Amino acid sequence: MKTFTIYNMIFILLLSLNFMLKANDLAVMKVADVPAKALYVTQPKGEVDRLFVLNQKGMVYIIKNGLTLETPFINISDRVHGSLTPGSEEGLLGLAFHPDYTKNGYFYLNYVNKNDSSIVSRFSVTNNPNIADKDTEKIILGLPQPYGNHNGGHLAFGPMDGMLYIGFGDGGKWGDPYNNAQDLNSLLGAILRINVDKGDPYSIPKDNPFINEKSKRAEIFCYGLRNPWRFSFDRKTNDLLIGDVGQNLWEEVNWLSWEESFGANFGWRIMEGNHCYNPEDFCDTTGLIMPVFEYPNNASYLKILIGMDEREATGCSVTGGYVYRGAENPHLWGTYVFGDYCTGRIWSFTLNNGKPVKFRNLRPELKKHSKDVPLFISSFGEDSSGELYVVDYLGAIYKFVSNQ
Repeated sequence: MKTFTIYNMIFILLLSLNFMLKANDLAVMKVADVPAKALYVTQPKGEVDRLFVLNQKGMVYIIKNGLTLETPFINISDRVHGSLTPGSEEGLLGLAFHPDYTKNGYFYLNYVNKNDSSIVSRFSVTNNPNIADKDTEKIILGLPQPYGNHNGGHLAFGPMDGMLYIGFGDGGKWGDPYNNAQDLNSLLGAILRINVDKGDPYSIPKDNPFINEKSKRAEIFCYGLRNPWRFSFDRKTNDLLIGDVGQNLWEEVNWLSWEESFGANFGWRIMEGNHCYNPEDFCDTTGLIMPVFEYPNNASYLKILIGMDEREATGCSVTGGYVYRGAENPHLWGTYVFGDYCTGRIWSFTLNNGKPVKFRNLRPELKKHSKDVPLFISSFGEDSSGELYVVDYLGAIYKFVSNQ
């Protein structure tokens, strides 16, 4: 009887362990198909049954209960730059809902217009919660773009301060020819921080790092960035995390506390990742913030587009993600999840004393436990409860789930 009981206990323990392992297997589940050129997914604070998907052509679509509504939430395709060839970095690029969206109906878009200027504008929803009024546009900020790439475009409201943060790339071409990212009199190559609740059209927060320096733009929060395509805040710690797209050798991730981010110089074009760029050797790194993680830019986007095998390559364009703070995948708690646009690779790590630890390549696990996985990772996104999503540029939204 005792032997039988012991064997039963062992069996139950093994069964429980096996269940726990299976429950922790990570997968992505397709939420919905959306029109191609999908760039971002988000959800207003307090929402539970709708996701909003940004489309580069100038539309925002709504996914409701797993179905993409046919009529866009807003369509400003008549205002955005229309020449969207493969790899184009123009168009509608950023979306953020005001923290009090449920009360004021305000949301913000960042797009490149037909005159090649980046425009950040506020819009309002109509009495129909699924339709916004594009004629309510109030331009908050305009910035001429010297070239058609490195436009950045991401928008995010700070979770602690309610300020609007705006990411701009260095203005494009090759190697930041005008050194915009190191020029504090330029808004290019920087993340800006403005108050859209005071002033017309905005005001500068009194604690911005350069507000008392007349030769520097007071909107700048941090700088020295080549193309901060996607950045985010840890909703628990307020840390700032940036995926900064590299030149042609290194992709980088920056992770700083919010306090350390004030006036931070992330090094471009002096540095690419942890390496000297201009000059190529013996560059002065005094005062520069080095990335917490870098990986080689060794994939060819053009080869991938025509179906050539680049499985041995790491990537060619980092897509910044989020620190997971949801409840459905507890083994991901506190982990930063990010990826690469070209190869579809997805990684995760946590930070310990400024160093990445518990690094994981999630792609094999996701492929094993998911029906399908995203190909071209244009963005990650969070819903209002902190659950994590990933966007496939070709037209699909996936949610991270624990495989049961």
